[in-house]
Amino acid sequence: MTFTDIERAYLNTQNLGRLATVTPGGKPLIAPVGFRLNDDGTIDIGGPNPESQRYRNVGKNPNVTFAVDDMTPDEPGAVKPGWGRGVIIRGVAEVLTVETPPVAPEWFSNKIIRIRPVRIHSWHIDPDNPDGEVRVVG
Repeated sequence: MTFTDIERAYLNTQNLGRLATVTPGGKPLIAPVGFRLNDDGTIDIGGPNPESQRYRNVGKNPNVTFAVDDMTPDEPGAVKPGWGRGVIIRGVAEVLTVETPPVAPEWFSNKIIRIRPVRIHSWHIDPDNPDGEVRVVG
């Protein structure tokens, strides 16, 4: 399995992440994006404009990083209350056309970016492993 049950549960509570791609000139581009975690461990990213730079970047260089993070709730029982927590995924992406967009189908395009994770780093989301882990999955 690509993601642990705890990583999967965390990602399913989030609806916004940041996708990092590389421009043809070698410059990084980071874009906030809506996403969906699929049952097979891939991640679908959508948007209203399939002609945007991030789609063109993936077409030229499929190596991407995707980050989903927030602040740990400052409440009893939380892992590292008041600290940051999240999941960073390095992977290989491709542009696909799907029948239904992963989020906001009323205004997102059917052209998506699908990420196949290669390396996952999670932190402050697992009470049994509060400092997290980094692992190669692909």
